[in-house]
Amino acid sequence: MATFSQWVSAARLRTLPMAIAPVVVGSAAAAELDSFNPLRAVLALIVALAMQVGVNYSNDYSDGIRGTDDNRVGPFRLTGSRSTEPRRVKLAAFGCFGVAGLTGLILIGLSGTWWLIVIGVLAVLAAWYYTGGKHPYGYVGLGEVFVFIFFGLVAVLGTTYTQALALSGLAWMGAIGCGLISTALLMANNVRDIPTDRETGKMTLAVRLGDTAARWSYPVMLFIAVVLPLLFVPIHPWLLLLLIVLGICIRPSIIMIESTDRRDLIPVLKLTGILGLMYAMLFTAGVLL
Repeated sequence: MATFSQWVSAARLRTLPMAIAPVVVGSAAAAELDSFNPLRAVLALIVALAMQVGVNYSNDYSDGIRGTDDNRVGPFRLTGSRSTEPRRVKLAAFGCFGVAGLTGLILIGLSGTWWLIVIGVLAVLAAWYYTGGKHPYGYVGLGEVFVFIFFGLVAVLGTTYTQALALSGLAWMGAIGCGLISTALLMANNVRDIPTDRETGKMTLAVRLGDTAARWSYPVMLFIAVVLPLLFVPIHPWLLLLLIVLGICIRPSIIMIESTDRRDLIPVLKLTGILGLMYAMLFTAGVLL
């Protein structure tokens, strides 16, 4: 029977900043439109966190029963380690999706954006079929595409729209930026797992690109994420604060490009999470100052 600490470890708390950052950026974009709503922002945050943990448990379950995690280098997995029954991990994933769904319905009801129910259903389906089902899209190299869409565009723009009932160009730039940072985090994770993923037939984008190109895609995505919002510097000069993020990018980028031991890539996940939060905070400061 898995311990509480093992369940917490399998929830992959280091990935949670990638759920928090889009809500912060989306709320900042709503504030730019003079429509920031604290209650709706909190509800959006609960949805994002529940979805992220749900994805993590879902991935744990699906990869575990396929044998993908049998010889993994990364953090602890419940299913792959045989610490608990796979059914319990699956129920935990669905429980998280349920929390996200119920909270999302409250948010949609308060904002009157009922059409977003369709987006919510698609988000849950995307979360499950990333590694679940008979034909998981994460196994054919589409994981990064869906992460960019749902943890970038949908998360940021959904947060903004449920508060402001409108979108701005800055919201779109922030959404693309958050999506790229989340995608960079997934790329770091998948570069670490290239050898084992290739052996088990999990053809992630990192496997398809090859080791060198996949590693270099990481700093490229981070650079674009920082530069895009700077297009609005004439309106919001304090967005130049985002240049600080470029300094934070240096260490994880060097590790990504130069490391020979794939275990060295594990800290990159934490560093990318911190980078995502810094991006969100400096984006917000740039809008509000």
